[in-house]
Amino acid sequence: MAAAGSQEPVRRGGELRQLEPGCVVLASAPRLPVGLGREEGAMLLHLVAEFDLRRDVAPWLAARGWAAALDTSENSLALYVVNVERNGKIIYTWKGNQRNTHIGLYDLQTKQNEHLYMFERDLHIISCSVNNERTLLAVSFRQYTEEERVSRLLQSVSKYLTLLIEIHPINNVRVLKAVDSCVRVQFLYPVEGRNTSTGSRLLLVSEDKYIEQFDVHVVAEEHKVVIQNSGQLPRARVADDLIWAQWDMMEQRLFYIVPKESRSTLKCVQFYPDENFNSILESHLDISVNGTQLKLVNFGYDYCEDQDVASKSLNLQVFTSKTGGLCVCCSLPSDTPSEIRYSIYFLHKGYNKTFTVSLERTELKEVAFMNLDYYVAAYLPGQFLHLLNIQHPDLLCYSLFLTGEDARIDTLQNCSIRSPLTSTVLDCCVGSMYAVSISDSALLQFLQNSKQDSERLAALHCALLHFRHTEDLEMQIIWWISENLSTCHSFDPIQEFIIASLYCKMCPETHNLDKLLPYTSLLDWIGIIPGVTCATDIISLPVLEFQNSKGFWEKLNSNLESVKYAEPHLHYHNNVLRREWRNLSEEREERKTTAYLRNIFENAKKVLSHLDTWDSEERLGPLFQEEDYQQQLLMGLMVAQLKDHLMRHLQYVGKKKIDQIVLDYVANLLNLVHRIMKEVWRRYQLHSCTFCFDERGSAREFAVFHIMSRILEAANGMCMPLPPGFHTLHLGLGVRCLPLHTLLHYIDSGVLHLTETCVRKLLEDLDDTEENEKLKFSIVMRLPEALGQKVHQFWNHPINANLIARKYVKLLLEKLGNKQVCIHMKNKTMLM
Repeated sequence: MAAAGSQEPVRRGGELRQLEPGCVVLASAPRLPVGLGREEGAMLLHLVAEFDLRRDVAPWLAARGWAAALDTSENSLALYVVNVERNGKIIYTWKGNQRNTHIGLYDLQTKQNEHLYMFERDLHIISCSVNNERTLLAVSFRQYTEEERVSRLLQSVSKYLTLLIEIHPINNVRVLKAVDSCVRVQFLYPVEGRNTSTGSRLLLVSEDKYIEQFDVHVVAEEHKVVIQNSGQLPRARVADDLIWAQWDMMEQRLFYIVPKESRSTLKCVQFYPDENFNSILESHLDISVNGTQLKLVNFGYDYCEDQDVASKSLNLQVFTSKTGGLCVCCSLPSDTPSEIRYSIYFLHKGYNKTFTVSLERTELKEVAFMNLDYYVAAYLPGQFLHLLNIQHPDLLCYSLFLTGEDARIDTLQNCSIRSPLTSTVLDCCVGSMYAVSISDSALLQFLQNSKQDSERLAALHCALLHFRHTEDLEMQIIWWISENLSTCHSFDPIQEFIIASLYCKMCPETHNLDKLLPYTSLLDWIGIIPGVTCATDIISLPVLEFQNSKGFWEKLNSNLESVKYAEPHLHYHNNVLRREWRNLSEEREERKTTAYLRNIFENAKKVLSHLDTWDSEERLGPLFQEEDYQQQLLMGLMVAQLKDHLMRHLQYVGKKKIDQIVLDYVANLLNLVHRIMKEVWRRYQLHSCTFCFDERGSAREFAVFHIMSRILEAANGMCMPLPPGFHTLHLGLGVRCLPLHTLLHYIDSGVLHLTETCVRKLLEDLDDTEENEKLKFSIVMRLPEALGQKVHQFWNHPINANLIARKYVKLLLEKLGNKQVCIHMKNKTMLM
């Protein structure tokens, strides 16, 4: 085996080079590809502006002569966003030239603006919503401030007014509320494609701590749509005595908190297309709400009003994920000025984590929370960015905590941000909405520059499970692993790569498979994150009340059921596999013909045949090109035991489907090892796998041998099969790269395995010099009897002939001894 290019070593970098027997120094290694660790100043969170008032609205206003008042700094806040609707429509308001108050709408899909309504007064719009058909507009506004009302002797006039307006075309106006307490409005939206043009439903949320629903039926009359009800609109009370509420526009859900004695209760109301709604969830939270004002989340965005309430209300948000995750994020008071505290209630897991973070500066203490689906982000501008893993929150090392330049988000420099949709943030202060995603290039850069195991593990886990696997991404991660094997102390990056990659590839195939397959090689993690302390508390599981509900509620219920039945025990582990493999290996001769073993090897044959059908890449010889009893035994056992595990817990899945899942899993496992090997070969520019034992190995070959030893160590740790031919390749590199005494030590300790292919080639290719005779003799002396009988004939040498004769005599004596024992036992029996 030879390295491509010059054999002359370069004396720097991270690669081991053989100088002389027993002497090893560092030599150069090819660097990581462009894209990993190359991009300077990249931010981990990548923001793309989907909407910006100054970019998408201000030019449209100016073209129509409506924006003259916006030119002065005095009126810089006259244009602001008031709501984001489910269908991607953004409602905003502005002041016209005559101080009239206008309401407009921007469509994210068509990129078009539309004027909805105008008040011929200077009003402060509190809340606004338009129905799906854009025939009705609900508006809540403040008529006068308290000072204006007193100065104008308007004590009898209500402070706030809530109107329902026909806007197709502009026609009647109906007063819904005229009160001294603030009211928020929100139309419900139907399922896409459902015809609901005959009516709309409207939620009214009052500062007096109640929510009610209005049913508004409309009728078409001569090119216009009018409200059918001439009297009072039908209404229904949805919630009472609440202290906090949040609207989930995409799923049409209402979360709210009701204070009760020592603790609070989180409830959820689900609204359905058939105009019904019901309370579907209840969960107790250990959150103090004494002395707090009502806080409303995602019921419109009145920046000025929200700023007034923020310091006196709960900074709390509820986030859901596609996988059935349900999290409550809440800021907590801190007695120490230099610290900030926040809690994440992982309701789908049954525990709460409270974080205390030491701050470098204390001028800003309000944490902003963002929903990134797979992660929840806790963000304090200029201080830290904490990405908390929703799906696997048990180990702290799977959450990314960044500070300083790593935590920088240039476009979000204040905490006036909301998360109206998954992976979307709205900066209420400047009126911009961004699509948020984790930058793969920035994450790989962070992985490359990380100095602590917690950072490496969190970044590696994110890259493997959060991003869609591509050949380029896998290549970059493998190259990073090959360069950092000796720097990771609390985990094995090869094990983590294989287990997490398998989890990512397999789990989308079948519902609930994510609860049965392992996602990490770690059972526990006791490391720390500098500047962060975490306390975990067990909490009661939420109570769900639903029938035949699909989607999120079904997945959440499945998650809660797995917690009830001791979730860690559901994941497949290798304890039984290791024990059975060891027993069968020791009993090879006695049990090799049993039906059980035949079935095991038939499983292995199916895996290799299955791998042949979809592996179109040129394989790295001699991998998959020879038989390996031990590896095929382990392969077949893994198939059998994984199948039994899945059959117990996936009873609704057919046997044929489970057989396919298991074959895919084991075949993907072998293919991942092969992929690692190919990328390592490419990185170190080894272009040939044909062994030539008449010359010493290069420094690059020694580095590859070291990596293969780590792959073997990782496989042994997980009781994981390796591709047949792996041990031949590993032994060939060992013979070329190691001094004799080290080679023999590796063989005796089980690091190197003697294989027929490699030993036969060694005996045939090497001449019988004194040094080679010593090597051959040392190898032949260590051969198992069955293997020795196959390869002894390939070394025509007196030493080998003498060795064969000695073994033959030993065998005859053993047979004679056994025969004499039998005669002795027979005679003894006759005497009795």
